[in-house]
Amino acid sequence: MDGFMASAATGAMSSLLAKLAELLREDYQLQKGMRREVAFLKDELSSMNVLLERLADVEVLDPQTREWRNQVREMSYDIEDCVDDYMRRLRNGPQRPSGVMGFFLGYVQKVKELITRHETAEQIQELRDRIVEAGHRRKRYKIDDAVSFGGIKVVPVDRRLPALYAEFGGLVGINVPRDEIIKLVDGGVPGVKVVSIVGCGGLGKTTVANQVYRYIAEQFDCHAFVSLSQNPDMVMIFQSVLSQVKKNEYDTTKSCDQENLIRELRDFLKDKRYLVVIDDLWSTQSWKTIKFALFENTCGSRIIVTTRIGTIAKSCSSPQHDLVYELRMLSEDDSKRLFFRRIFGSEDNCPYQLKEVSTEIVKKCGGLPLAIITMASLLTTKSYTRADWSKVCDSIGSGLEKNGDVEEMNLILSLSYNHLPHHLRTCLLYLSMFPEDYVIKRDYLVRRWIAEGFVSGNGGRNLEDEGECYFNELINRSLVQPVDYQYDGRVYSCRVHDMILDLITCKAVEENFVTVVTDKKQMLASQGKVHRLSLDYHGLDSGTENPIVTTYVRSLNIFRYSEQMIALSHFGALRVLDLDGNENLESCYLQDVGKLFHLRYLRIKANNIKLPEQVGDLQSLVILDLLNCPKLGELPASIVKLRQLKWLLAPPVTLPDGVGNMQALESVSFITVDYTTSITLLQELGSLTRLRTLGLDWHINPLHRDKKTYEDNFVSLLGKLGSSNLQCLTLISPWSLDFLLDSWSPTPHLLQELGIKGWYLSKIPLWMASLTNLTYLDVEVKVRQETLQILGDFPALQFLKLYSNSAGPEERCLVISNNGFPCLKKFSFVGWVNMIFKEGAMPVLETLEFQIIVHEMRIACVFGPPDFGISHLSTLRNLVVTVHCEGSRIEEVEALEAAIQSATSMLPNNLTLALHRFLESEMVK
Repeated sequence: MDGFMASAATGAMSSLLAKLAELLREDYQLQKGMRREVAFLKDELSSMNVLLERLADVEVLDPQTREWRNQVREMSYDIEDCVDDYMRRLRNGPQRPSGVMGFFLGYVQKVKELITRHETAEQIQELRDRIVEAGHRRKRYKIDDAVSFGGIKVVPVDRRLPALYAEFGGLVGINVPRDEIIKLVDGGVPGVKVVSIVGCGGLGKTTVANQVYRYIAEQFDCHAFVSLSQNPDMVMIFQSVLSQVKKNEYDTTKSCDQENLIRELRDFLKDKRYLVVIDDLWSTQSWKTIKFALFENTCGSRIIVTTRIGTIAKSCSSPQHDLVYELRMLSEDDSKRLFFRRIFGSEDNCPYQLKEVSTEIVKKCGGLPLAIITMASLLTTKSYTRADWSKVCDSIGSGLEKNGDVEEMNLILSLSYNHLPHHLRTCLLYLSMFPEDYVIKRDYLVRRWIAEGFVSGNGGRNLEDEGECYFNELINRSLVQPVDYQYDGRVYSCRVHDMILDLITCKAVEENFVTVVTDKKQMLASQGKVHRLSLDYHGLDSGTENPIVTTYVRSLNIFRYSEQMIALSHFGALRVLDLDGNENLESCYLQDVGKLFHLRYLRIKANNIKLPEQVGDLQSLVILDLLNCPKLGELPASIVKLRQLKWLLAPPVTLPDGVGNMQALESVSFITVDYTTSITLLQELGSLTRLRTLGLDWHINPLHRDKKTYEDNFVSLLGKLGSSNLQCLTLISPWSLDFLLDSWSPTPHLLQELGIKGWYLSKIPLWMASLTNLTYLDVEVKVRQETLQILGDFPALQFLKLYSNSAGPEERCLVISNNGFPCLKKFSFVGWVNMIFKEGAMPVLETLEFQIIVHEMRIACVFGPPDFGISHLSTLRNLVVTVHCEGSRIEEVEALEAAIQSATSMLPNNLTLALHRFLESEMVK
C-alpha cells in the first residue's frame, strides 16, 4: 500500500486510517456490529489525526498535552497491529480440497474464523474504550487550546548576537571566506548585485557576513544589516533598514504600515549606492518582499544574503549562480586552533594527557565552528583528567551530555529541523538509526524510507523518484552532508554530522521514534514500547539481561554479529529487518524468518549465508536486498511465491522457474543465465513488463548445443522489456554478445543506463544509435574513429566509459571532433590509444580519465611538444592521466607530463590533476 504509513508526528495513524477504510469495503464482509465499531474507530481517529498534525507544528507543548499526544500515537500502533493480524487471517485462509475432506476442513475453518472474529471483536471493544477515554481527556484537558494558543509562550532571544559582536582577534579561519566574498561583491557591474552565502546552521555565516560588512560598509553611501527569523515581522525589518540607512533622519517613533515603509525605502535608495545584508533568510516569499523594497538602481549597490537553504541561495542571486558562496567547514588545523584558543589560549598550553582526546573531540566536531566553541565551553567546566574528557568525547552524537552550552547549540540547530515539513522531519529522525560517521548510500536509504512508509507518491512520480526528492531536500537544507557525487551531479551518498546526529537522536528518543542501543548509547523510551530499534552488538556486555520488549518492534537494524542476538521469532510485528555488517551471520539465525508475516523489507550482509525456503512465506515482502551476500549462489524455489516483491537485489544468482508469478517486480539484479537455466525462465522474464532495472550475467558457452535457442529467447525477452518500462540494463558475459548487435527490436525507447562488460563488442550496435534518452553508457568495444563519431551524436549522453583493446596500428590516435558529445560530463577511456580533443569538443565535460602512450606521441609530435587539446576543455574540473612509459626515455615522460600540466594551467577552473605512470620500470635508460 502506497502513501504515508507512519511518521514521527502521528505514529501509524495515516496507515491505520487507510486500512480501516479498506476494512469497510464490501469484500471484507464484516458483521453488522463489527462494521459499526470499525466506522466509529475511523471517524474518531481521523479527528485525532488532524489534531496530532497541528500539534506537530507547536514547538513547546505543556506536559499534559504532550502526554495525551504520546498516548494517542502509541494507541495508533496498537490498533494497527490488531487490524493487520485480522486482515492477514482473512486474506490467508487455507485452500481446501474437494470431497468429504474438504467439507470437514471447511467446518474446522469456520469454527476458527468464528473464534478469530470473537477475539478481534473483544480487542476492538478494548481499543474503542481507549479511544473514547482519549476523547474525553482531549475535552477535559482542553488539548485543542494548545494549538489555538501556540503552546507555552517562549520569549525568543536572538542567538546571532555573539556572531554580530565577535571581535576579529577571537575568530579563526575567517580571512579566506571573507576575502573571497569581498571579491564577489566587488565586481564592477553598475546594477544591483546579490551575493548569497549558504551553509548549515552553526557554520559561521552570520560571522563571515558581519566581517565582510565591517570591512566594506564605509565604501557605500548607506548600509544596513538585518537578521530575519523563520516568521519575520516585515514592518520591523523595514523599520530597522530605514533607521540604519537614514541614521539620524529617521523617526523611530513613527508608526507606519508595510506599504508606506516600502515606498519610503525605495524613494530613499533610488539614487544611493547602498549595501544591505539580509541575514538568515528562510523563504523565497520573504526574499521577494525584501527585494521589492530595495530599489534596483544603477549605482553599484550590493545585497548580501545568508541562508541555510541552497535553493533559496540560488534564487536570490539568480541568474548569476556563480554568486553563491558555499561556506565550508573549518580545516583540521583551524579547528584545532579555535578549540585550543578557547580553552588554553593556545595548543602549547594543552596538558599532555589531554592532547590525544582533544584531537578526537575536534575531529568529531567536523569543522563546525559552533560545535567546536560549544565543546570548548563544556570542557571548561570539567577537570583536566583524561577520563572526564573521554566521557564528553564518547557522548558526542548520542545526546547524553546535558549542559547549557550544548542545549544552546541544539536550539540553534533545531531551527533547521523545525522548519522542515512533517514528512522530512520523519525522514531525518530516521537517520538516527545509523552509527556515527556511517556513509549512507542514497538508493539504499530511499528504499528504507519506502519500506517504512515515509514516502508518498506525488505528481505522477514513482516512489523511488519521490524519495530521492526527499533526500535532495535534506541535502539542500544543509542537514546531511554529501560524500560522493554521480556523473550527473546527483549526490550518491551522504553522512550525518555528529552534531546533527546528536540533535536528531535526542528528538527521536523524545518522540519514542527510534531506540539506539550500543556500548556507548543505551536510550530506552520511557513508555517501554520500542518501535524502531538499532542494535550494535560490538562492545555490549553479553552477560547482561536485555531489557528490550521486542513485541512492538517494527523496524530492526542489527550491526555486527553476536551469538547473543535476539531470535527473530521474538519480533512478531517486524516490517523492516536490516542485518548490516554481520559477515559471520549463520544461516540458522534466519530459520524463523518466515514467521515475520508483516515484513516488507529484508536486507542481509553476510559472507556465507543461505536463504531458507521459509522466505516464501513473507507475502508482504516488497524489497529483498542480498547484494552483500557474495556466496549466495542460488535462491530458494519458494522465492517465486513473493507476489508483492518489487526489488530483488543480489549478486549473480540463479533463479527457479515460476518467476512469471512475480508480476510486481520492478528491479532485478543479478540473474545468472547458464546451461542449467531453463528456456522457460527466459520466457517468464519477458513477461515482467513492470521491470525498470535488469542485471544479467550471461554464461551460455558459444559451444553449447542449444546456444541459438538461448540467444533467440534472450533477444525476445529484451524486445518485450524494451517496449515496456526498461530504463537500466547491465549485461556481463565472458563470451561474445555480438549476437545483440543488430537484433534488438523494437528499440528500448525508455533506456537511460546501459552497461555491456566482460567481452569486447566488435562495433557499436545499430539499435544503440537511436537511444535518445541514454545518459549513461559503460561498454567494452573495439574503439575506432567511427565509434567516437557515432557516440558523439548521442543527444543526452552524460557518462561514457569505454574499454577498448587495440584497434590496429592505423588507429592508435583518435580525434574527438568539435561538435562531439554535447552533454557529456564524465569520460573515462580505458585502452592504450592516444586521444586528441579538438576545439569545441565535449563542451560541458567536467571529469576526464584516459591513457597516453609516450612513444606513440614521440612519433606523432616530431616538431614540438605533444598537444592533446586538453586546453580546449574549458569546463574540465578533474583530470586523471595514466602515462604508458614502456620503451620511452625519462626525459620524454617528463616532457609529456610538463606539457599536460602546462595545458591544464590555462583552464579557468581550479582543476584537480592526477598523473600516474604505468610500466615505469620498463623505460629506456
